[in-house]
Amino acid sequence: MASALISRSSRRFLKPCSSSVSLYPAIFNPVISSQQSASQNPSQNPPFKLPQLQSFNFEFRKTTGSLSSFHLVAHVSTWPSKENKNHQSGGNVSSSWVELYLPRKVQPYARLARLDKPIGTWLLLWPCMWSITLAATPGHLPDFKMLALFGCGALLLRGAGCTINDLLDRDIDTMVERTKLRPVASGLLTPFQGLCFLGFQLLLGLGILLQLNNYSRVLGASSLLLVFSYPLMKRFTFWPQAFLGLTFNWGALLGWAAIKGSLDPSIVLPLYASGVFWTLVYDTIYAHQDKEDDLKVGVKSTALRFGDSTKEWITGFGIACLGGLAVSGFNAEIDLFQISGLELSYLVEFWLEDFHPSGPSGYHPAY
Repeated sequence: MASALISRSSRRFLKPCSSSVSLYPAIFNPVISSQQSASQNPSQNPPFKLPQLQSFNFEFRKTTGSLSSFHLVAHVSTWPSKENKNHQSGGNVSSSWVELYLPRKVQPYARLARLDKPIGTWLLLWPCMWSITLAATPGHLPDFKMLALFGCGALLLRGAGCTINDLLDRDIDTMVERTKLRPVASGLLTPFQGLCFLGFQLLLGLGILLQLNNYSRVLGASSLLLVFSYPLMKRFTFWPQAFLGLTFNWGALLGWAAIKGSLDPSIVLPLYASGVFWTLVYDTIYAHQDKEDDLKVGVKSTALRFGDSTKEWITGFGIACLGGLAVSGFNAEIDLFQISGLELSYLVEFWLEDFHPSGPSGYHPAY
């Protein structure tokens, strides 16, 4: 959650895109006089119109030439057009920390693992944290070492899932507006390079898995069946979002097993089901952005299955999700206050997901 907030804040301090126009006059310029600002060509700084405010994205640029010319200028830009998106490498609307800080040769791999889009990692990690917390000894805090291990594991497994998805869908991705500039689909990386990177991520993930008990190792390794099969589901069923839920919420089972060495079905199964319903809610919403491309390509989704009834379906899924959390908490013998806190964490995370700067109009949260 913290990384999502940091990502949202960092997007405010970016280089302006090609469609940006400076505010008139500059907000802050301690050196350049107001006369200089007033003498600027008005045609280069048109006043903004009130009806356009909703489509504006505020960006700030700090340029430093010398101590005598330091100034800070505010910019306003509309959402980039398709041409502007294509002009930017990787199709990102604006620069992320990957483009700003990582070496150029590493950037395609980072984007392949979606390191610049951390919300998917949080979506994978939250069920793990719920399960680990429920399994903690009453009156004690959850195992922070285990939380850290699962945090690293979520980052690696989500990246591996994205890599598998891009390798299997590289032909489809080239025909979908949102995905055509992904590293493999665009040719920045070859399938062989993507496969080698996948092996590297799985090797690191194996190192984390080996630190768990034997029961958890078997349970964790079995999740790879879902990880590898999920990208193919949209070719055969209108419910790929349900398979994503089964995959992304496996940590609800694994977290408990890592602490207890076994599973308590009365606690972990309602928790797992709750996570699946949660995934159906947010991933159905996101599937609506690709409906036209999905029809053209010939793949399926719950967005196409539900159509105009989507609101009713996701309302039902949301109620089922909260109910599953309540049943799991009740069976774990935690009090009503703690159950409410568990459900509040779900609502906060869903709020962050729904209102993320690159939300439903920007990118798919998971893969």
